[in-house]
Amino acid sequence: MKTLKNPPEGRAMLIGSQPLRDHGEATRLVLKYVPEIPNWVQLPLFRKEGMVAQFVDGMPGLVRGAERTFIDVTAENFGEEMAAFFEAYLAVAEHGDRLDDSRFALGTDVAAGFFTLLESLRDRSDPLFAVKGQITGPITFCTSLTDQDRRAVFYNEAVREAAVKMLALKAAWQAQRLGEVGAPVIIFIDEPVLASYGSSDMISISRDDIAGCLKEVIDAIHQQGGLAGVHVCANTDWSLLLDSDVDVVNFDAYGYFDKFILYGDALRPFLASGRYLAWGLVPTSQADQVAAATGENLYALWQSCLQRLGAMGIDTEMAGRQSFITPSCGTGSLTPELSHRVLELTRELSERVRHT
Repeated sequence: MKTLKNPPEGRAMLIGSQPLRDHGEATRLVLKYVPEIPNWVQLPLFRKEGMVAQFVDGMPGLVRGAERTFIDVTAENFGEEMAAFFEAYLAVAEHGDRLDDSRFALGTDVAAGFFTLLESLRDRSDPLFAVKGQITGPITFCTSLTDQDRRAVFYNEAVREAAVKMLALKAAWQAQRLGEVGAPVIIFIDEPVLASYGSSDMISISRDDIAGCLKEVIDAIHQQGGLAGVHVCANTDWSLLLDSDVDVVNFDAYGYFDKFILYGDALRPFLASGRYLAWGLVPTSQADQVAAATGENLYALWQSCLQRLGAMGIDTEMAGRQSFITPSCGTGSLTPELSHRVLELTRELSERVRHT
């Protein structure tokens, strides 16, 4: 577990994606609306910035076809590629300072937003509260990436192990590079597929499987001095995360607060340990909700949520101090106009929370 020098006290933070085609424009919006905790931007309008595509380079057996990207475990040289992968992994795991020259570093072709942010912060004089990166979580990644027969690689233990280790080191690389700006680093692990945990879609994936995969990525971030957050954009078994070593739990408070507070027995010790909640109070999933939202009614929702925490015996002042304000998810699926509106609302709500 890692903690920040000062509590966030309602500071604004974003999830990652925007519906634009210009990384410079997207980064300027980030610096305008969340200047204290800027993040690098993912633009899913580019094929290589999808949740799997952005982080898949470096996997053994990787095939990038015109129709789909997959792992070919039947390829003649697959065994050799696996051996080379684990050799590279061990070399970097033993010497973490070699990450930047390894297969685990992100490239400008898939993560232009990362390098655009670093360049934008290079000559910045204003102090930052933190800087944020993000990576697709191991459960989402391994259940979305398939082999040549369209079977999720999660069910191939050797390939899953390689994928988790690759994601862990790509998260560590981010923490290392973002740390160059001289501010605390928070790396979010994006796990939308955890919304299906407990359903028939994930019936063969155990709690221990999920915990083990997440722990490896969280530990890699911690080893580089960063804080680890997990973002789930719908409902899940929140005890999976609240009982883990994660430092920040980001949940959709706009749509699922009633579900989230069912886990009070896990939430109380989580907050008592000094860890943080990132409240997704600004809607993103439906255009009409975004259009109807105002800073005033979102602030009323925030106050109502705190009152309900208080009724559960949770210290609301403590909860407020240990909270970030975020959108409920990224804005990559919205129109540019509505995405801009989400950024405006996030900043306005954060200012109300911090100063009202």
